[in-house]
Amino acid sequence: MYAFDFVRPASLAEAVEALKAEDAQALGGGQTLIPTLKQRLAQPSVLVSLKGIREIVGIRRDDQGRLCIGGGTTHAQVAREAKGDFPALAALAGEIGDPAVRNRGTIGGSLANNDPSACYPAAVLATGATVVTNVREIGADDYFQGMFTTALEPGEIITEVRFPIPERAHYAKFAQPASRFPLCGVFVAKFPSEVRVAVTGASEEGVFRWREAEAALAVDFRKEALEGLAVEADGMIGDLHGTPEYRAHLVKVMTGRAVAAA
Repeated sequence: MYAFDFVRPASLAEAVEALKAEDAQALGGGQTLIPTLKQRLAQPSVLVSLKGIREIVGIRRDDQGRLCIGGGTTHAQVAREAKGDFPALAALAGEIGDPAVRNRGTIGGSLANNDPSACYPAAVLATGATVVTNVREIGADDYFQGMFTTALEPGEIITEVRFPIPERAHYAKFAQPASRFPLCGVFVAKFPSEVRVAVTGASEEGVFRWREAEAALAVDFRKEALEGLAVEADGMIGDLHGTPEYRAHLVKVMTGRAVAAA
């Protein structure tokens, strides 16, 4: 590790002010950032911890029926407290990493980092959720902009994520056994007017919508509706865990499993 200043604000306003410092970096649960610092892949001069800000922690329903989750809420809390309102999201949160990761990592930290193999981006994109920051609201289709890239500006903090609750939903994940990251994860959400399918872990560009599957499932919400569809291997991730062709195949398989379970 290297020398840096550590700031622990007690309020959102204090955090926003602290992030105005030169080369300051927000710290959520630290499940990605801390290993990055250890490897010197990032070297901010100031770390601003968001863990003590109670106003961005918690789960509630708003007057539009959406499930609103504070950006500082841990995966473990989502897994426990979202079961009654949004079981598919709770199940997703309960499968992230291991107990240590789930009890430290936060939904806001995951979405701000936007790892191409993170689980939450699939749920956010599949439901058309709204990412709320200290300055604005960003729709899911505008928020994700590629691998480790989002619409967030420097100094913006995710304060809440607002999830419309679908009629049916399920997240199917084919996990790498050691890391629990998905080689391919698919979140399927059926609403009265549309079906949305979001894929994570498979593409070099990060989370994406499989629109051909959405169109087919909007007509016939059964896995059989996916017959004849295929995802191109071009642009899929290739590594020691699987080739691009393998991941492209997994997209269809996991989509079918998600639809069947939903």
